[in-house]
Amino acid sequence: MKTIWHNLKEVLINTFDYLGLAWWVEIVTQNPRCTYYFGPFLSSSDATLASKGYIEDLEIEGAQGISVNVKRCKPSNLTIADDLGERFDRKVQPAFGGQI
Repeated sequence: MKTIWHNLKEVLINTFDYLGLAWWVEIVTQNPRCTYYFGPFLSSSDATLASKGYIEDLEIEGAQGISVNVKRCKPSNLTIADDLGERFDRKVQPAFGGQI
């Protein structure tokens, strides 16, 4: 059974995500050449804590050259696989306007 706090937290995360204020974990791997986005999260500490599990999963799958960045953004694609010929639009909306 979900608690009131859990329901409120989901609403806040969805609102923050809609506004581009949610936190996301961006993981870039060199082999395979991919960029992954995991989220959204309400706080950077929540995202950082969750990133450990994502890194473990990628290491188990054999990914190499893993770098992690926790940031506020609004990714349009959750996975960008450069080496598979799947060059998606790399536009990730920054939290406070401007171009990347």
